[in-house]
Amino acid sequence: MQEVWVWVCVVAVFLGTAPQLAALIQFLLVGLHGVRNHYPHCAPATRRVAVLIPAWNEGLVIDNTIEHMMSLDYPRDALRVYVIDDASTDQTPQLAQAAALRYPGNVFHLRREKGGQGKAHTLNYGLAHVLGDDWMEAVLITDADVQYSRDALTRMVRHLADPKVGAITAYIKEGSDPGGYVSRSIAFEYITAQAASRRAQNVMGVMACVAGGAQLHSRENLIAIGGAIDTSTLAEDTYTTFLTELSGRRALFDPSAVVWAEEPDALVSLWKQRLRWARGNLQLSWAFRHAWFRPFSHRGIGGLVFGLIWFATVLTPILMLMAMVGGLSLLFLNPAWAWRAFHVLWLTNVFVYLFQLLMCFVIDPQTSKRSWLEGALFPGLLSVGLMAWSVFPERLQQLVLAFPSPGEQWDWHAVVILALYAWVGACMAAAWALYRLERAGAPAWLVRPLLALVGVGPVLCAVSLSAYVQELRGAERKWDKTVKTGKVRQLE
Repeated sequence: MQEVWVWVCVVAVFLGTAPQLAALIQFLLVGLHGVRNHYPHCAPATRRVAVLIPAWNEGLVIDNTIEHMMSLDYPRDALRVYVIDDASTDQTPQLAQAAALRYPGNVFHLRREKGGQGKAHTLNYGLAHVLGDDWMEAVLITDADVQYSRDALTRMVRHLADPKVGAITAYIKEGSDPGGYVSRSIAFEYITAQAASRRAQNVMGVMACVAGGAQLHSRENLIAIGGAIDTSTLAEDTYTTFLTELSGRRALFDPSAVVWAEEPDALVSLWKQRLRWARGNLQLSWAFRHAWFRPFSHRGIGGLVFGLIWFATVLTPILMLMAMVGGLSLLFLNPAWAWRAFHVLWLTNVFVYLFQLLMCFVIDPQTSKRSWLEGALFPGLLSVGLMAWSVFPERLQQLVLAFPSPGEQWDWHAVVILALYAWVGACMAAAWALYRLERAGAPAWLVRPLLALVGVGPVLCAVSLSAYVQELRGAERKWDKTVKTGKVRQLE
């Protein structure tokens, strides 16, 4: 019986490598994007584009965003910007109305008198308006703080020359000014989560998400998916993406269409933002349960590879906890096997970690140079130390043994070994403690060094685990807006 449990524990530890292997598969597919992409089907095209900007108390950013939209290299007579004012109580209405006077026929202010229902409801108010006449040929949905590079919209629209394409997203880059440790970590993460992953998804022929801050839809696609945005989940952009693909149209990522967005530089704000995203992904996984792993489906949501990558990501915190329990159990059941499993787990992490770092410098050298330290410390200094141990076990073992044990009643070395084996799951508890510490008012000079030790990666995993708890408890599906200050810089 013990032998069976040993094998169960070994499998549990090995399953902990699934998120890293999923990331590796996507990075390997990036190399095929140069030969397997949609560019041959593009053509110079102009579509009459209605830009929808949902705005609830966006007085700090809305005027700048409108001005940037009006400065795009896109025909003015084919561009209309609709500020959908969600019953704002600040200066948003006045700023939108003033912009409408500056740009008559191009900027419009739509006011909802009853707001607070969330982004999807606000967007649907605007969609009903622009779908009500024949002028609009495509809709660009963006956020009130996002700034587009001058040629971004032109690059996105060119894909609509192919009638098989229903939606296109851009490369949203972190552009906070000034940036801090957290926002620079997000900048590096976006290289992996967007520039790399979405290129890989282009190759696979399926897109996980047409990002909410930069999503262009053809009129035909919007009508095909019901003419409205789903309001039942917290991930309306992913829901729309899935519907687009299930209706038979392609969703694409154009890495050359660059837009800039302000991102959180505080753990509390990051936690709030990512909790909404993580809960939305869980809701989507259940809502589209009929679509996963469909027989004979090699592409799209039902494809095996995409499904494995999706669930390896969504289940990351569960897999990490399984790896922790499996490794700790093996220490007592079979120490020799415990070391072998631990060694494989962290060697896998080492390989993927180094491969990702190098690929990020190839994919987006500018952002990588700006945030290389945050990228290197993304998994946390403690995790980097564990990776080093897996590569040089003898030397680091000697280092641990060099510290004398306080006494026979308390074996320091055994405690250290237990902590090292537990870190793959315990890092999420440490990340949660950091979040609570900052939420309690701890200063940045205390939290940031500890964050470098624990890692932003474990924080995101802790958020995902919290999302599981929230969903199991049936927490309210409330749209909790991330407050922005309007300090966005254009770096290119």
